[in-house]
Amino acid sequence: MTTYSTDMPYVPEAWSRDEAEVLKRYFTNLDGPVFALVNLPEVVKGALFARYSRSAKSLRRLFLDEFVGDLDVSGDHSVDATVGLARAEQLYEKVFFEYGDDSVAQLGGVHLACEQASNLLTKVLERGRLMSYMEKSTRYVAYDTRLPSGRYRYYRSPEVLASPLGARYVGDMDRMFDAYAASLPVLYDWFARNVARLPDDSDFAYRQALKAKAFDTLRGLLPAAATSNLGMYGSGQAYEGLLLRMRAHPLPEARAYADMMLTELRKVIPSWVRRVEVADRGSAWSSYMEKNSSAMKDLASALFAGAVETSGAPAAAPRVDLVDWDPRAEDKVIAGMLYPYTHLSESELAHRVAGMSMDQRSEVMERYAGERVNRRHRPGRALELASYRFDVVSDYGAFRDLQRHRLLTVEWQGLTPHHGYTMPTAVEDAGQGAVYAEAMERSASLFEALQERFGPSVGGYAVTLAHRVRYSIHMNAREAMHMLELRTTSQGHPEYRQVCQQMHRLIAERAGHRAIADMMGFVDHEGYDDRSLGRLDAERRADMRRRGQVG
Repeated sequence: MTTYSTDMPYVPEAWSRDEAEVLKRYFTNLDGPVFALVNLPEVVKGALFARYSRSAKSLRRLFLDEFVGDLDVSGDHSVDATVGLARAEQLYEKVFFEYGDDSVAQLGGVHLACEQASNLLTKVLERGRLMSYMEKSTRYVAYDTRLPSGRYRYYRSPEVLASPLGARYVGDMDRMFDAYAASLPVLYDWFARNVARLPDDSDFAYRQALKAKAFDTLRGLLPAAATSNLGMYGSGQAYEGLLLRMRAHPLPEARAYADMMLTELRKVIPSWVRRVEVADRGSAWSSYMEKNSSAMKDLASALFAGAVETSGAPAAAPRVDLVDWDPRAEDKVIAGMLYPYTHLSESELAHRVAGMSMDQRSEVMERYAGERVNRRHRPGRALELASYRFDVVSDYGAFRDLQRHRLLTVEWQGLTPHHGYTMPTAVEDAGQGAVYAEAMERSASLFEALQERFGPSVGGYAVTLAHRVRYSIHMNAREAMHMLELRTTSQGHPEYRQVCQQMHRLIAERAGHRAIADMMGFVDHEGYDDRSLGRLDAERRADMRRRGQVG
């Protein structure tokens, strides 16, 4: 069994003897925040992770409370997943390690639970394109209660706690969480008074929508140190790449977490992560990334010393700028739509498309889009021939949601309070504006203190989800269709809805790609005010399914 040092910033869970006897068959350790899932059907692992994202419970507790009773575990008494699994590795040694055939490590995967990770760390974990993630949602899980240990759920950096800033860090974090906890019932009651309940709405669906709205509205009060639980699935190759990046990361939490992940992965896919610590392979690759990042940081600082945009005040709306696109993209897309159905060369097809009438061009795009009944009906890969690059300044909460789209090319700048912050109008209308603003001031002051002593990476723990961050998104039109249609639905958070609405308008108006924009027929440009429970329609449908009224 893995034992984690008591001075680590993680709170272990306590299990009864009977609970531990069950858990050890399916999880690679019982006391650490990182563990792999084994000896379970794939559908059970997926269902666990799906439920995990909407529960405040840890995965192992969730398994005991809601899953194990429905499983036949009688045949697994002799299994002990907490003991390193012995495997015959000679073939993998020869093919993978000796000959470096990376494709072998794409053929097996691991479900890994990553708990008590800060919101800075989750962005590192979710960076890779070739993995699947399910993160605990701030919409469905409140952060207003303390753990049995008396702690609020935020990351306690050992370096910070051991410094003269340790007491201030804990005190300021606790006060930000106090503000969140005190404001939640106020906002819930305000929405209940101002949003009408329809006669057919069940009490459960209405209350769930009210809670989601209150959580969404107040999530900006949470600092990036707030911890989250994350379920991950990936191949051995994907985990190797992730660990190499984490070991080169400037955030100490990321480097320490990589070591815990490596310990657990070695129990289930030892050959496929063996290179991570080999001196002339994984260690050299991590060193390369670390040195390059440090060199670029130093160069940028020298070239643009003192060039920082600052605005600590609340901002009215996110800023979105379309900075790059191809003026000939629609021609290329139309040619791409026709290419599989002809025997013409690319150049000949491009020549013919250039001579087509507007009616002919429109007909090609309409036929290619087909009869889209809902946003899940997505046209083919021809839309990947058009791409757009956006420069965005939005709150960190919205960035967290958009960054998870894995087909994006996304880069982001350091998290600071310098770009201002969002304050929902409902917060002021409910009389909580002063409480909210005080939390923002406390966050900014703590950031400056942490940055001065530990640098900007650690300083980011103090910055809230309401504070704005600058990031760049580059995506093709096919991914844009998926993201913009998904993230503008009525139940979406107002901040990222505005970002995606602006992106859609810029594609149509600045790029002039109106035909491509028109294909994105499920982008919702409605403006839902603070008295709208965007989540209510989804809760109504879920309630009807629970009652067996829909298929």
